[in-house]
Amino acid sequence: MNLQLSGKKAFISGSSQGIGLAIARALAREGADVTLNGRDPLKLSDAVESLRTELPEVAVEGVAADFSDPRQVDRLCSGLTDIDILINNVGLFEVKPFDGISDEDWRLYFEVNVLSGVRLARRVMPAMLARGWGRIIFVTSESGVNIPADMIHYGTSKSAMAAVGNGLAKLTRGTGVTVNSVLGGPTYSDGVAQTIEALAALRDVSASEMKGDIIATNQTSLLERFIEPAEIGNMVAFLASPLASATNGSAVRVDGGVLTTLF
Repeated sequence: MNLQLSGKKAFISGSSQGIGLAIARALAREGADVTLNGRDPLKLSDAVESLRTELPEVAVEGVAADFSDPRQVDRLCSGLTDIDILINNVGLFEVKPFDGISDEDWRLYFEVNVLSGVRLARRVMPAMLARGWGRIIFVTSESGVNIPADMIHYGTSKSAMAAVGNGLAKLTRGTGVTVNSVLGGPTYSDGVAQTIEALAALRDVSASEMKGDIIATNQTSLLERFIEPAEIGNMVAFLASPLASATNGSAVRVDGGVLTTLF
């Protein structure tokens, strides 16, 4: 299927690895020029060069910025022009008991997971509306619907991301701009892989055993395996395309059937 993204210009926050890089790859494979972002300049440079080698026919750039630092975000935003597709993917996650989550933790999670998308959308959305076409997508999580007891700050921030996306969509009435959220499920991203490897070491088992045990405890997963980052990327690429013109203000699930509620 031709997603008609050739010549479109996309910015993907948090895209030097994992889901963000998979999204950038999916967009670039469909002909979009992509700008990657990460806080580690070396890792970002490696990701940019990897995509340039794989897809020399599209333009691939990188902008380093740490979304926990508003000054770096301001500098990044000032350089964003003519963005057709904004993917708000950057995010923090960790397992932490509720009584161990400090006020500083709460502020950090909302600074990075929520305000990143607010600031980026505020920068690029007016021009999208003026041009009459654009796509803004928030990469949130099923944890924003079914809040994990051991990640309440993370889940709450993911709920807020989807809420911001739904509100912004109401500003696009009668235009060719859409704003949607993608609710990912348990995905074997780089961060998750590192967490599983650490847990496996603590329990003196292999990472593959640990991975299988985690999925086995998730009784609602219809997929019965971790989602691959590319599977999230494929959905995001579709929602970013002109073919998804009638999908707006939605929270689209790519959760492997983990969520059991209808809405």
